[in-house]
Amino acid sequence: MRYYGANPGRSGHSLSLKASEKIYECRKNAALLLGVEKPENIIFTQSCTSALNTVIKGVLRSGDHVIISSLEHNAVLRPVEWMKKLGVTYSAAKVYPGDDDATINSFRALIRSNTRLIICMQASNVFGIRLPVERLAAMCGIYNILFCVDAAQSAGLIPINVSSSHIDYLCTAGHKGLYGPMGTGILAVNSETIPESLIQGGTGSLSAQAAQPDILPDRFESGTPNLAGIAGLNEGILFVKRRGEERIAAHETRLVQLLYDRLSETEGVILYTPRPEEGKSVPVLSFNIESADSEKISALLNDRFNIAVRAGLHCAPLAHRQFGTEETGTVRIVPSAFNTQGQTEYLADSIKKIIKLLQK
Repeated sequence: MRYYGANPGRSGHSLSLKASEKIYECRKNAALLLGVEKPENIIFTQSCTSALNTVIKGVLRSGDHVIISSLEHNAVLRPVEWMKKLGVTYSAAKVYPGDDDATINSFRALIRSNTRLIICMQASNVFGIRLPVERLAAMCGIYNILFCVDAAQSAGLIPINVSSSHIDYLCTAGHKGLYGPMGTGILAVNSETIPESLIQGGTGSLSAQAAQPDILPDRFESGTPNLAGIAGLNEGILFVKRRGEERIAAHETRLVQLLYDRLSETEGVILYTPRPEEGKSVPVLSFNIESADSEKISALLNDRFNIAVRAGLHCAPLAHRQFGTEETGTVRIVPSAFNTQGQTEYLADSIKKIIKLLQK
């Protein structure tokens, strides 16, 4: 904010030009990380939710059918539910953890003649389960269906190549695995079918015409951009590239496996998935303690042990419905590249202490 404090693309003075260069740098680095051929096909949004809404509301029309997964976040479920007002219908394909063939067949069985879009997460934000998005993309190509991936829980952990995987649209958050600030997101477009923009306004380009520019990224980036956020996102992406997605994922997976092993030996702990493994899941672990409210466990971890976790439904009621935790929610653990083995051991010990406390 000190060195780039000007509106990019709106003026010819040096500060504005430097700001434009910084935004393009982030666009280029995001394209390299996500396997997008053209940097201009990287669209900056305020969140993954904004990107998903852009695809859903910008592609679907009355009479269209869309398929989502049985694990989807409300960032997908609520927009497609809202689209029912406009004559759009949707179906939810059941995900079979550990059985990609069954998951693919589940999606295939729901395809109709008017199915225009399949949209699903690459990995569950509640249970860490990975979906076979590359195979789903190939299936969509066969049936001439557009395909969108929610990579909020996977970008920065799983190597993604939008172009070679034939993913039409990829949406992700800036503040999770990309280590950028909150209030940033990315929409990567890899299709000749460009969604309609949800807002129109000033772009700094083609200002004499009343119509919104069709060129990318201008079509979607009306108004003053979040320069500070995008600059921070650029640094997060550079961090991921320096350390390496595989290295980050391996570190976080080791921590989750350590925690899983400790919790599986702890009486009173309920685990919902098999031991996390690279290739089958991302490092996300949900658990509960018998006869205890998940929100209470979260509060105790915070108040007594200074450990921050999330509890409840995690904005993903479909996932909880599938796992039978819709009424209770779960306590969710998501480590980062900066967490340590010692912290993980401390967490496991803290959960044991909470169980003893609840038994008194």
